Amino acid sequence: MKVVLSAICKFHTFDLARELYARGALAAIFTGYPRFKLKNEALPDDLIKTFPWVQATFMGFPWRNSLPHSVVRELENLSGITLGNHVARNLPECDLYVGLSGSALPAGKKAHQRGAKFICDRGSSHIRSQDDLLREEHALWNLPFVGIDPRTIAREELEYQEADCITVPSTFVYRSFVEQGIPANKLRLLPYGVNLSRFQPVDKPTLQRFDMLFVGGMSLRKGVQYLVQAYQKINHPAKSLTFVGAPSASLIEALTARGLWPEDAIVLGHMPQTELKQIMSRSHVLVLPSLEEGLAMVMAQAMACGCPVVASNHTGAEDLMTDGVEGFIVPVRNVSALTEKLQHLADEPTLRDEMGKKALQKVQKIGGWHAYGDKAMDIYKELVG
Repeated sequence: MKVVLSAICKFHTFDLARELYARGALAAIFTGYPRFKLKNEALPDDLIKTFPWVQATFMGFPWRNSLPHSVVRELENLSGITLGNHVARNLPECDLYVGLSGSALPAGKKAHQRGAKFICDRGSSHIRSQDDLLREEHALWNLPFVGIDPRTIAREELEYQEADCITVPSTFVYRSFVEQGIPANKLRLLPYGVNLSRFQPVDKPTLQRFDMLFVGGMSLRKGVQYLVQAYQKINHPAKSLTFVGAPSASLIEALTARGLWPEDAIVLGHMPQTELKQIMSRSHVLVLPSLEEGLAMVMAQAMACGCPVVASNHTGAEDLMTDGVEGFIVPVRNVSALTEKLQHLADEPTLRDEMGKKALQKVQKIGGWHAYGDKAMDIYKELVG
């Protein structure tokens, strides 16, 4: 079997590509990333097809954040369209084309014209569900939200329709597609893996402290507004809250204006994975109260470092852990439930340690990206026959 992949950036698609290459099944992978950013992907150069002319121009330059939103939206739309057309024009002979949603439609149609199969790989909830959740959340906080580009929504829904199969990373995402009217027999659950050689315990938390960690881009979508409220309520003499990932000055300003931003919050910004595993190993808990995620890979990464997780039921957590065993799963937007579980961990060091050990055992049992590759190949063989 020969499989072609495409993704506007990297996401999990390069992890999948390595697994397919190891099985002799990778025909090519197309990406909007420039080649110099892909030197460490452990794939032959001739199998990586780059089309960075639009995507890289506004992602890799410092002036991106100063551009008007309307300009960024146009560039993002152009990036998806041009990459999709490029893949279609240059699609190698294959049995199956797997395209990350948003730029997969032209090549999906080309694959069908040739008699090959097309899988739409969606990393988040159904795009209309995603847009609805984010609109609702911004309205709750009286913050502006222009919504997902209607052109992107239309393009993705045509991809869902054209695809022979849609792979989704979590039960939460699966449900969102069914609720939007996609037949269940068109969906395949394919949870992401974790690089167990990159993430493992390298340190231990300080017993007398209670250090909470958030990893991800700071936004309403990630539930930062609920995390800071819960943190303020935690009773512990030596607590801390650390943010790793893209900071948001506007969100900090909005939360500060409402008296919700903690003065002692630590904002570290982006961090390489070599340093991330250290802070995950030292933290007592990873907290991710997101409004919407596909399957947040930082949860498995933290678990691989022996760090328990407290996450909302919209993060894919139920596909990684059992509530009350390796961590806790709380209802979305529920500050009381989030506070209760965090306080429980703050008060019970023995429970924290036990959950951390079970979290590590769970991800080791699930397996890394190799197990993901096995399951992907099973889905592909079923589809291709």
